[in-house]
Amino acid sequence: MSEISSSRPLAPAPPNNRASAPGSDLALKLLQPLQGLLANGETAKAEVVALKEMAHSFQLLLKLTLDNGRQATLQASSPRPLAQGAPLMVTALSQSRLTVALLAGGEKALTSLDLEQLPIGTLLQGKVVAREQLVQAKAQQALYKVIVNLLNSPLAGSKLSLETPLALPLGSLLSAQVQGSQALNFLPLSGRLDQLELSQQLASQQNRQGSLEGLFKALQGTVGKDALPEGLRSSIDKLFNALPDVAQLSTGKGLSQAMENSGLFLESKLLGGQGHALPTDMKANLLRLISQLLPTLASGTPLATANASAAMAQALPALARDILGSLGQANARQTALRFPLPSRLLQAMEGDADLQTLLKLAAAAVSRLQTHQLSSLAQSQVGPDGNLLTTWQLELPMRDQRDLVPLQVKIQHEEPQKSPGKQPKEARWKVELAFDLEPLGPLQVQAQLARGSLSSQLWAERPRTANLIDAELNTLRERLTAAGLTVGELACTQGTPPQGPKTGLEQRWVDETA
Repeated sequence: MSEISSSRPLAPAPPNNRASAPGSDLALKLLQPLQGLLANGETAKAEVVALKEMAHSFQLLLKLTLDNGRQATLQASSPRPLAQGAPLMVTALSQSRLTVALLAGGEKALTSLDLEQLPIGTLLQGKVVAREQLVQAKAQQALYKVIVNLLNSPLAGSKLSLETPLALPLGSLLSAQVQGSQALNFLPLSGRLDQLELSQQLASQQNRQGSLEGLFKALQGTVGKDALPEGLRSSIDKLFNALPDVAQLSTGKGLSQAMENSGLFLESKLLGGQGHALPTDMKANLLRLISQLLPTLASGTPLATANASAAMAQALPALARDILGSLGQANARQTALRFPLPSRLLQAMEGDADLQTLLKLAAAAVSRLQTHQLSSLAQSQVGPDGNLLTTWQLELPMRDQRDLVPLQVKIQHEEPQKSPGKQPKEARWKVELAFDLEPLGPLQVQAQLARGSLSSQLWAERPRTANLIDAELNTLRERLTAAGLTVGELACTQGTPPQGPKTGLEQRWVDETA
């Protein structure tokens, strides 16, 4: 379904003589004979139970109620849609044809919203149950009347009449924010992927992904080997050379560049035609490495080729397969979201890694990057207060002398809903870091910036590291203040951040009243 830029409730319109208007007749063709339920000319009450759009018509499921109280269901074909739940009066023309009329006393769709029930910023969700084209002239843009069955809010179960230039498919789900009594701001599909499908995709990636350090350790063992094909050796060199070091991540410009090349934005670069930016993108370099490994394995024995294909089918995510054009889609499964993403090493290798093992590790590394991307989408949402939360989650392997240390980063930005006549609220930021750097050991950092004040909590698993950081917090405060920041609470705790069930947007910020 196309994205919706805007739609609004319809203003009340005068009655017309269309077949779907109350009191007018519409001819239906039955998909099975009446079998004596009604004689020719007899009438009965009915209700639209279900509606399905076909190529050139609409298929209806009607619940028929006879005068004696007996009920039956009928399948019929209609040239126009009828809203699900609409009350009808049907008349039998023959054993295979009916005429139907909408009962005048049926529920009418809302044409405006009560802002006391649905304040500005309220998130509405609904399902399209009927659609009718209003404007057909070639010189004008097509305009459609759409009936939406509301699924949430105090008006759940009510119907809302909208007009839109988009031919919204019947049964499609919509989400929108209330902007006024006759104004809705629909959320584009790119910002609200179906959460169930997204959770399924996350689980699928979680089952295939592997930690980045496993691949890089295996690749370090191949450096300098003359037996590697030139193209493969070149792909490995490009991958390593594009990795940032600790010094680069210590500057704002260097960190920004590293995040840009983390693979999180590869797809947007491809869509934007930024091919010149791909040589330094980590995900693009991983895919390039895979594209070099595949023909190398395929040139071996038939068994090696089959094993390579099987490894790719199991490990490589759907997006990468699409880019390479080598294999089909994978099914999705549900999983939970966690930060940091737990370390997951594939089966330990004995000796040097062979090409097939490198292929599995590279595919698992791409799946890990994809898991971070999907986690970002799953956590980007609009809360019940109308505030928009955007999440970016990524992983940066940084070079620390001869070691490679994966740095996991999650950034969240909350944009408050603007209310007419009220002072706009400030946006809020939250940053989380997780890494394991010797000799400090595993560290996690959470920092919040709200109302111009920065506060931070650090966790160190090693007691010695926790004591060292605690002793340096005053120095950190002085450096942050010198950078022009207002600094709130800074604390360091031994252990790890508390883990537990988190719902909705409650996981975003520290308690502001604390």
